[in-house]
Amino acid sequence: MFQRLDDQAFQSGEALAADLSVTRAAVWKAVEQLREMGVALDAQPNKGYRLAPGVSALSVERIQALLPAEVSGSIEALLVEWTLASTNSKLLEALPPGAGRAAVVVTEYQTDGRGRRGRGWVAPPGGAVCLSLAWQYPDMPADLSALSLVVGLSVVDALTKLHVPGLRLKWPNDLMTQGGKLGGILIEMRAESGGPVHVVVGIGLNVVLDDATREAVKALGAIADDIRAHRTQVPNRNAIVAELLAHLVPALEDFPLHGLAPHLDRWHACDVLREHEVRVESAGEIIGGVARGIDAHGALLVETPTGVRRFVSGEVTVRIER
Repeated sequence: MFQRLDDQAFQSGEALAADLSVTRAAVWKAVEQLREMGVALDAQPNKGYRLAPGVSALSVERIQALLPAEVSGSIEALLVEWTLASTNSKLLEALPPGAGRAAVVVTEYQTDGRGRRGRGWVAPPGGAVCLSLAWQYPDMPADLSALSLVVGLSVVDALTKLHVPGLRLKWPNDLMTQGGKLGGILIEMRAESGGPVHVVVGIGLNVVLDDATREAVKALGAIADDIRAHRTQVPNRNAIVAELLAHLVPALEDFPLHGLAPHLDRWHACDVLREHEVRVESAGEIIGGVARGIDAHGALLVETPTGVRRFVSGEVTVRIER
């Protein structure tokens, strides 16, 4: 049903029932179920139903058609699911892709989507991008913890290409705008001592959020923003996924060779924390100070009354001037 409503034209309940070989009551029930899941729909008497403007259905064929040939050739598998517990979990539980190849999963709906520290990730079907990409390194790259920073810059580059303005990054893995949090990154891995490293990069992006979803995100302790707030015409989600992959695959290929070093200046330009007073919660300790950027290895630098402290992990809160 969801895929069938991805059309600019309204589709009547009668036509949908005939096409799907179900009753009109079954169509109405399916429409109500989509609404309960948070899908934004337009419905008009005597016209029927369609997905609301900015909401689109994902398609393997449409994503592949938009990929550069060199990136498409590096993708071993591309899967679009209606619902999953977690795209990251699906790839972590699967065999890793071959060396220099990617496996990609996107889903319309996650029942157990998560961010850092086990926090939930709320995403309505059709209104967000929930994407995970698996990659295998033959051995552990240096400064692997900095990979989330490089991925963040890749997401900024992809969305900038789609004319989404005002993008900033919050160490270590949040995509921000003046309106709030636009997305997040979660990198997980499996590795054995001295063996290959199976890395899964998870990305969640808010495309079109309704009020109920914004309130749900607020209840988790964040203020959400979406792409619709920054674009008169919201990019199709298939185009967003393709652009993300077009930037992520080369970044993953390059990381073992050059690490974070080529990206430091761009990170500093996007750094939403720099020169702001922050509180860092790390290893059960809360430290206050002024953020002074990151070092060459991707660690956060905070100037405290006792000197500059270096953090490779932690939870950062800040009052950002608007």
